[in-house]
Amino acid sequence: MGYEIKQDGKFKYIEEGQGETLMLLHGLFGGLSNFNALIEYFRHKFKVVVPMLPLLDLDLLHTSVGGLQKYVNKFIDHRNYNEVHLMGNSLGGHVALVHVLKKPEKIKSLILTGSSGLFENGMGDTYPKRGDKEYIRNKTALTFYDPAMATDELVDEVFEITNNRMKVIKIIALAKSAIRNNLGNELNAIKQPTCLIWGNNDTITPPFVGEEFKKLIPNSELHLIDKCGHAPMMEVPDEFNRILEGFLTRMKSSS
Repeated sequence: MGYEIKQDGKFKYIEEGQGETLMLLHGLFGGLSNFNALIEYFRHKFKVVVPMLPLLDLDLLHTSVGGLQKYVNKFIDHRNYNEVHLMGNSLGGHVALVHVLKKPEKIKSLILTGSSGLFENGMGDTYPKRGDKEYIRNKTALTFYDPAMATDELVDEVFEITNNRMKVIKIIALAKSAIRNNLGNELNAIKQPTCLIWGNNDTITPPFVGEEFKKLIPNSELHLIDKCGHAPMMEVPDEFNRILEGFLTRMKSSS
């Protein structure tokens, strides 16, 4: 389902529904379509907000996890969101973590799925090859347990990004920033209840990463999903939504 992309100042975003704010941050090759099933499910109970992160639009100096966190902070302030349930997938999870460590006051809970911040395989040993569509198809398929999830449409999106030299430079800058920005020593400062939802077959941030987050974040719970890779909200949306709804319902009843 296509949702209207709204614009407020320099910010582009989706906002659907009413209630407490559930904000979703996508990953490096992610986009709004990653969250379709999630938006559709939760917009009846929450105000679901998905900012379009300027992954490839920041100047090179600010093309980093920190630069993206500053953008999210400005967006939250500009839109005057409070009591936010902040969810991030992959690099989006990393941005969410940095945000909750730097600006915890408006965040009510944290949801991470396949998040970087401790360890990730990233691009493996190779960076995107320009003009090699089969390579891109194989790399995209590694995101999922079921390679058929790497549809032509998804591969075309990633291929278009990796065929642009400046975009590739920025992707590499973001990937390197994520690897450098290890949060292991800081996670014990997170006070927000945290829900970790991980694919048991995630090869990019394997299940041990979820287990390590669980150890390091004080008030956290970990849910592992079988036959599922790096993007559970896309690959097993029903199971993902069920786990997330249980967590958010507990948040509401305890507040």
